[in-house]
Amino acid sequence: MNDWPEGWSGDNRDRYGRGSASAQPESARVMRQVGRGQGAPGQSAPPYGNGVPQQPSYVDGRGHGGGYDSGYNTGQVYGAPGGGGGYGGPAEPGGSGRGPRPAPNWRKRIKWTAIVVITGLIVTTVATYFWADSKLNREVDLSKVIDRPEQGDGTNYLIVGSDSRAGLSSEQKKQLHTGSAAGKRTDSMMILHTGSNGDTLISLPRDSDVEIPTFVGSESGKTYKGTGRHVKLNAAYAEDGPELLVRTVEYNTGLKIDHYVEIGFAGFANIVDAVGGVEIDIPKGGMKDTKSGANFTAGKQTLNGDQALAFVRTRYALAGSDLDRTKNQQKFLNALANQVATPSTILNPFKLYPTMGAGLDSLIVDKDMGLYDLGKMFWAMKGVNGGDGTSMNMPISGSTGGNLVWDKAKVKTLVDELKNDEKVTVSGN
Repeated sequence: MNDWPEGWSGDNRDRYGRGSASAQPESARVMRQVGRGQGAPGQSAPPYGNGVPQQPSYVDGRGHGGGYDSGYNTGQVYGAPGGGGGYGGPAEPGGSGRGPRPAPNWRKRIKWTAIVVITGLIVTTVATYFWADSKLNREVDLSKVIDRPEQGDGTNYLIVGSDSRAGLSSEQKKQLHTGSAAGKRTDSMMILHTGSNGDTLISLPRDSDVEIPTFVGSESGKTYKGTGRHVKLNAAYAEDGPELLVRTVEYNTGLKIDHYVEIGFAGFANIVDAVGGVEIDIPKGGMKDTKSGANFTAGKQTLNGDQALAFVRTRYALAGSDLDRTKNQQKFLNALANQVATPSTILNPFKLYPTMGAGLDSLIVDKDMGLYDLGKMFWAMKGVNGGDGTSMNMPISGSTGGNLVWDKAKVKTLVDELKNDEKVTVSGN
């Protein structure tokens, strides 16, 4: 008796189960299929009849090479979840068989972008800090200064512009009108006090009359007894360098100096050039001085490094000589600080790093000076010269033998106010 549908031959049976005694197709677990809904090339499915669904076609007796119709099975064994042509549901006509891509997670993208940016900024800041710190020339040892005044409130910096020709070629010395004098002297000196009641910048004329006290030689270590000898302030620096200058300023003012900062001719000019020049308003009548090389017409103009150096060194063309020169130096420092602190400099690495490099390479500071202290000094100077603090000359009462004599009563009041970090009420010349 033939249990197979009418019209099916033994050959047909052999396709579905060679040697099998069962009249039923092999179970779904052994029907290994490659595709769905596709017949083997050159073959067609047997006709439907007697309620028996269309069966897959076997080529090699093991279920290979045939097609599969979803009407026989649910598709969960061979197909994707849901029985469709791909994940996420039935395939759309003409489509790839995949559902729509999920929308991008913008919150996650923004989060990771922010993390990358912040990490980059932190790494850059740390690297810049160590780079800048390595450039500081910590050469001045204030521990060699003896008999120092008591520490007051706030912080006091002694800022010195020297006439050092170090690093200048013969051509540069000629161009900058520096001459070729051996050694170095102070061309400008200022005390900057930073505190909670406002910052104060005090210019010390280099012709100030001061007494050289007992001191210990910075190189020899030998003690030199004070004899009451009076000299111009810049002579103290020429005699034994920064340590004796600090000792002399402290002895004649009673104010303790916490940090020392010095810059030479070449460094000053390089900083100005690095920021692209500094705009200065030359007063009526202009300025001409053959000794400094200044030759400026009246009005606003941008000075390059060479011209800036000539401007801050000029005194013979000024009615007040050294006193007027200190005012011009403060005026120029104000303009320079504002130029350095502009977004066009700070936010431009091609200008910021050359400026920092030019400044740090040419600075000489004390051994305890850190980048934080230097930054604090810079911003205080910028604020003072911008009108947020007090800017003045040391009070002068007269002169003797060409030296400028300080007003002792005013100086004492000024120093007491600075020591106590009080608002300065004294005015200078």
